Amino acid sequence: MNAREIRELFPILRQEINGHPLVYLDSAASSQKPQSVIETVKHYYEWDNANVHRGVHTLGSRATDAYEGSREKVARFINAANTEEIIFTRGSTTALNLVASSYARSVCQEGDEIVISKMEHHSNLIPWQQAAKATGATLKYIPLQPDGTIRLEDAEQTITSRTKVVSVVYASNVLGVINPIKEITAIAHRNGAVMVVDGAQSTPHLKVDVRDLDCDFYAFSGHKMCGPTGIGVLYGKKALLEKMEPIEFGGEMIDFVDWQDSTWKDLPYKFEGGTPIIAAAVGLGAAIDFLEDIGLDEIDRHEKQLAAYAYDRLSEINDVTIYGPREGRVGLVTFNIGDIHPHDVATVLDTEGIAIRAGHHCCQPLMRWLEVSSTARASFYLYNTEEDVDRLVSSLLKTKEFFGHAIG
Repeated sequence: MNAREIRELFPILRQEINGHPLVYLDSAASSQKPQSVIETVKHYYEWDNANVHRGVHTLGSRATDAYEGSREKVARFINAANTEEIIFTRGSTTALNLVASSYARSVCQEGDEIVISKMEHHSNLIPWQQAAKATGATLKYIPLQPDGTIRLEDAEQTITSRTKVVSVVYASNVLGVINPIKEITAIAHRNGAVMVVDGAQSTPHLKVDVRDLDCDFYAFSGHKMCGPTGIGVLYGKKALLEKMEPIEFGGEMIDFVDWQDSTWKDLPYKFEGGTPIIAAAVGLGAAIDFLEDIGLDEIDRHEKQLAAYAYDRLSEINDVTIYGPREGRVGLVTFNIGDIHPHDVATVLDTEGIAIRAGHHCCQPLMRWLEVSSTARASFYLYNTEEDVDRLVSSLLKTKEFFGHAIG
């Protein structure tokens, strides 16, 4: 199935925006949803809607089967050892905060180190800032090369025997860089640290095997991989999750409650207090089915080809600065055009029916490292084509002309 055929499976992409066929180039922020996912969520609400785990009636049993069936799909999708290692969360942000608040604050103390990189999304930066402040640990950063990549030599020098936690994004939402997570994990483990991976931008696009990576925690979101909003996953090695305390308390996660004390359920339920995100979890399971039917290797190949094409086409435009390397990137290109503000670029493109993202992309420290305040970003997914890139380039030339720049 080619990209044009896949595009037809996404009803939202059939519309026109401002009189032009929609070209959606903002999948790094949130992907669109295929009809199969929409129908799965609709079917749940129409036929199976009930709370899970507690009821013995038919609807409750069907809802529980669908919810836990999705957990099994997630475990298989990332090759976790078992479903006990799969915690459903609201998204990557919640998952990373759980590790920082529960695990890091229990093991770190003054004199210890937490290591992240300079390309991290705020979701994988602020939780570690707060953990460092709460424990007295030092927050350190793996430096970046001029092209935005990480050298393993720099990781070796930054991670030391005092490091307790290393947390690095698998794929940057700005630079597009795919980081050598397996190798960084090995460095972390040699120094006695645990490895946390922000997989928000990698899981939708690359085949992920957490056991091959050997990471200790891995977080990702459903809405970036054709699934519903409001659902995410924290994978954690069972031995570590068992030692961690929950940070949310209430119904569903308890085993026994007395007047002065309580005990918790076994994994994974001790981290899923309250009514779970049932419909979204069921939708995530449908999204995994969809992506596996297409094939993650095929998605990866298509996106890398599209990103390289976009990189080359944008490079033909005078005054365009592209951030990150041409090779070894996921399907996005972040750029600026001369002194035109990215928000102005995005506004003009919207009049042409083209949706891109403009701003700091929740990476303000990285923007300062790039010496810019904001950038424009075109991000691609399995439903995009080279024609979409051609329309982007054509509209960028119109944007330059509109703002009085010479056409390159």
